[in-house]
Amino acid sequence: MLDSDIMLSLKMVLVTFIFSIFVEEVMKRVAHHIGAIDIPRSDEGNRHIHKRPIPKLGGVGIFLAFLFGYMLFGGHSIKMNAILISSFIIILTGMVDDINDLRASRQLIAQVIAASIIVFYGKITLNDITVFNLTITFGALKEIVTIFFIVACINIINFTDGLDGLSGGVTSIFYITTAIICFYQGRLGSLEMTLTLLMLGSTLGFLVHNFYPAKIFAGQCSMFMGFMISIICLLGFKGTALTSLFIPLAILGLPILDTLFAIIRRLLKGQPPFQADKQHLHHQLLGMNFSQTATVLII
Repeated sequence: MLDSDIMLSLKMVLVTFIFSIFVEEVMKRVAHHIGAIDIPRSDEGNRHIHKRPIPKLGGVGIFLAFLFGYMLFGGHSIKMNAILISSFIIILTGMVDDINDLRASRQLIAQVIAASIIVFYGKITLNDITVFNLTITFGALKEIVTIFFIVACINIINFTDGLDGLSGGVTSIFYITTAIICFYQGRLGSLEMTLTLLMLGSTLGFLVHNFYPAKIFAGQCSMFMGFMISIICLLGFKGTALTSLFIPLAILGLPILDTLFAIIRRLLKGQPPFQADKQHLHHQLLGMNFSQTATVLII
């Protein structure tokens, strides 16, 4: 029985990986056709590092590969319906922004709507956390806390997406670690394990095209990767409390701190918290004459 579960898990990763590789080729052409191209600019404060126009919509390719895997291996449930509906909102918002820049406030509204669907329709909430035998119960604030958590994860990965292979690499490590933990906890058939494996294959396929030198960017649709991380974490929390996913959350430590410092830095300067700059951790490492590849591997 265990061998068959392992084989199914490997099949889920392999199928989504192969499909993702091929669909990203299609997304390159689609991006060129609809004008979703990242053209480097040199104006002050701009964080572009690449020197030539690169097609975006790589995040759409990840979503399509995930969707393909779900149709083959996923099961029907209210929770899964909520995840799919919210994912579509996130992807649609990212696509619109990749074609014609959206205000940060409008992106935030879309993120809150997607998170609210997860909470109020999917009934996925963060009710309490147990750490070192101390239980923190959120009670009436559980919906607000959950929405904040989802939106935070979305933007943490989005802020991280500044170098070839960086956001895809960090999230892939998260998915691999989560899969290993679920395996040793005997949760091979769980929803969080299924989501993790589908996202792992989809993201690795994207990395084939995104690792330096990148041929496609995730674009603003990188929000989808952060969104799925939040969902997997929430489902894990509902299993064996905080300890079940403490290690994978720790993997996001650098992106979390980088995002936090970026927001504080911009607020101290009187700038909007979502305004781009060139003071992220990866920019600092590049300034120390590390190559893009070395910087990604260090982080």
